[in-house]
Amino acid sequence: MKEIVFLINEAEEGGFTAQALGESIFTDAETMNDLKKNIQEAIKFHFDNPADKPKIAHLHFVKDEVLAIV
Repeated sequence: MKEIVFLINEAEEGGFTAQALGESIFTDAETMNDLKKNIQEAIKFHFDNPADKPKIAHLHFVKDEVLAIV
């Protein structure tokens, strides 16, 4: 695997969450900089074999917005 995709959401209580697509990796943080660091650490610990570790992580930002219909 050369690349991995994370869905990034704003947490209701503040901060951000990140969940990998196709892998059991989930992390969160209060700031975007901390989230990026946590994603890198989570990837390191998730893949036992260094050859399996992705070289690139795509961060896909998801934003839910509510629109009232009048």
